[in-house]
Amino acid sequence: MNLILTVLEITAPVFFLAMIGFVWVKAGFEYRIRFVTQLAMNLGIPCLIFTALMKTQIEPQALADLTLASIAAYGTVTVAAYALVKLTRLDVRTYLAPIIFGNTGNLGLPLAMFAFGEVGLSYAVVVFAVMAIWSFTFGVWLVAGGGSLLKVIKEPLVSATLLGALFLWQGWQTPLFLTNTLELIGQMAIPLMLITLGVAVARLSPGQIGRATWISLVKYLLCFVLAYVIAQAFQLEPVATAVLVIQIATPVAVSSYLLAEKYGADSGSVAGLVVVSTLMSICAIPLMLALLI
Repeated sequence: MNLILTVLEITAPVFFLAMIGFVWVKAGFEYRIRFVTQLAMNLGIPCLIFTALMKTQIEPQALADLTLASIAAYGTVTVAAYALVKLTRLDVRTYLAPIIFGNTGNLGLPLAMFAFGEVGLSYAVVVFAVMAIWSFTFGVWLVAGGGSLLKVIKEPLVSATLLGALFLWQGWQTPLFLTNTLELIGQMAIPLMLITLGVAVARLSPGQIGRATWISLVKYLLCFVLAYVIAQAFQLEPVATAVLVIQIATPVAVSSYLLAEKYGADSGSVAGLVVVSTLMSICAIPLMLALLI
């Protein structure tokens, strides 16, 4: 009973905030998703990442181990997902990226914070940064036929990660007034991301629901098992293991739909994956947390 209550305490704020965005749009209110997303990705999340890394009490070696484990996990998931897509004769441009890349930003970061506090958030931003780099390079190349390393370097969240890692490594701290300012800006990122997730799901027009259902189920199972195996192989401690698994096994990201729409893949099918996998997460995420806590 205590475990059930703990899981509900972790997941309820996540889904309630997403529901606010969903209801907001369905009620006919305006929500400029592009502006809010740019605000969160270019300002809120970078400040959140930088302060989380700068102030973390986690040993740098533990973060380095998690970084290597994250790279290995995404590499393994990529290979397994490619094999799945080819065996089932799905379109690679449409389905491979959604299976690989989960919603580590909008959903993964809040979950890690609510479940494991500041320590969990520090671990989560490392996994998120690895995913972002892989997504901006291989993910864009996969859908569009060309990724850009220069674009990765220019992304504020990547710069914030590198700068935060430098401050952590050197033991530096920004002046208190600046730290408080950055933390205040970073605090807006999580509610904005969750509300925006609900807005995005409300606006999607899903297609291929039957196919999306079995692909989403396989994605959850595949990502959970592979991430857990990698975490054990790298001998990560329990919180780092749980964060890695939850981040890798988040539902399909809305950004996968945006890429498909922009570059001419089957965006309707990807929208179906986003909606179905996000709805499944209402059951899947509490179950994963119950197994990991």
